[in-house]
Amino acid sequence: MRPFHSIYNKVLVWSSSRFAILWLSIISFLESIILPLPLQDLLLASMSLRNRSKAFYFAAICTFASVLGAILGYFIGVQAENYILPILVNLGYESKFNTAQIYFQTYGIYIILIAGFSPIPYKVFTIAAGMMSMALFPFIVFSLIARGARYFLISFLVRKFGKMADAWLNKYIDWLGYFLIIAIALFLWYEY
Repeated sequence: MRPFHSIYNKVLVWSSSRFAILWLSIISFLESIILPLPLQDLLLASMSLRNRSKAFYFAAICTFASVLGAILGYFIGVQAENYILPILVNLGYESKFNTAQIYFQTYGIYIILIAGFSPIPYKVFTIAAGMMSMALFPFIVFSLIARGARYFLISFLVRKFGKMADAWLNKYIDWLGYFLIIAIALFLWYEY
């Protein structure tokens, strides 16, 4: 059974659709808020493989849609603080929240750079940035840098390695998916 391979094949179908750019925009936007898997990476790679001359154009669309989603996540965090904080206090997590707030305020920009580029769940940090009252302008700038670096790197690698990248993804997509789940689980376990 290859669950991630079937997801990859579905993404390949989306990339050949006449609505591929719309799919890329929507998925990139939603991944910064709620989607559990970074499907936009696969869609971007597939679209870039199909049309290498537009690879960086696709990366730019992916970057801007993702950052727009991050901004919405930020404002969700701003609004959610009034609702989530009382629940955290009632559950005895107030001290952890205060520690996280200090940590986020001290290293906030760097957390956004790391989360925006790495496979750890970016949505957690977009919402947390709003909850922690991080300054919006630096949040946007560093989100653009981190997300842009990630997506332009994907497009660059696909342009450079082309069919070899597609063959590698077909062969290792399930291992990559399982690795991503383990990495996220370890990150969440370490944080809590």
